[in-house]
Amino acid sequence: MNPAHTPQIEASTPEDLGVEFARAADDMAVARIGDLVFAMVPAGGGQYLLASAWRVSRPLAALKRDDFYSHHGAVADEAAFRDRMIEQAEHSRELGLLSRQSVRMTCSTPWGASQSATVYADGIVSHTTAGHGGFQLSSARNARVHPMLRADGGWYEEDAAWAVVALTFPDLFTAYERKCSDKTIRDSWPDVWEAISGRPLAPGECYEKDARAFARQHAGDWIVISALRSDHNAGMTEVIATIGGKRGERVKERRFLVPSDEYAIGRFGFVIDEARHAVYDGPSSFAGWRGRAS
Repeated sequence: MNPAHTPQIEASTPEDLGVEFARAADDMAVARIGDLVFAMVPAGGGQYLLASAWRVSRPLAALKRDDFYSHHGAVADEAAFRDRMIEQAEHSRELGLLSRQSVRMTCSTPWGASQSATVYADGIVSHTTAGHGGFQLSSARNARVHPMLRADGGWYEEDAAWAVVALTFPDLFTAYERKCSDKTIRDSWPDVWEAISGRPLAPGECYEKDARAFARQHAGDWIVISALRSDHNAGMTEVIATIGGKRGERVKERRFLVPSDEYAIGRFGFVIDEARHAVYDGPSSFAGWRGRAS
């Protein structure tokens, strides 16, 4: 997918990368990378979250859940936690090998006045403003961006469009950043990704394409748009569903009862099985539904 050369960096072991693994006082898996400490925090239901804290000097074995305050999404298990820590450490090491320079520039951006800037290379600058930020490419640099992704003016905001810069100039980014860039482009511009790469995205490779497929498959099904535990039917969840999961004042809504141990939203919504989930016209636990016709 990358149209330019990517640097080849020799693989390192956790010890080489300075990763320290341990178990915390409350038996959480924890790790230290430089000034950062990370933990695999139980989130209930067999799920875990990746949490971190900065400049915690105490031994890892003495740390507890309350020491961690930043969260970075789900992590499946200890093997995934270990892999994530090694990836984070490799990212930190590669950052040190790049020639990025932090500077102050007095200039305007599409998101306001630049408050700080990082020069990645000549003609490639990342700006931070009070509320947002992104990359500015010179005319010469912007001309190298694929026409299907090129932005007039050379500005690429930080939420998604930054990935276009990483795709075009991969040697200026770490392996972790390139991985995130590829995923961002797949999810944001799947049709463009397929055109550039020359292959279709398989199910599971792109959230947007999977969402489209789900919508097509269930266009005529009742999909839940709101749910809560029933106050009137023990062990059941009362849900409000619409055809195709559509919302709006004129969209027909219908209530169903779903066993609570079965109700799980999934990636794109819970689909009602009309052969198993009963239409419900009884007393409602939804405050806004009381007095409404079903």
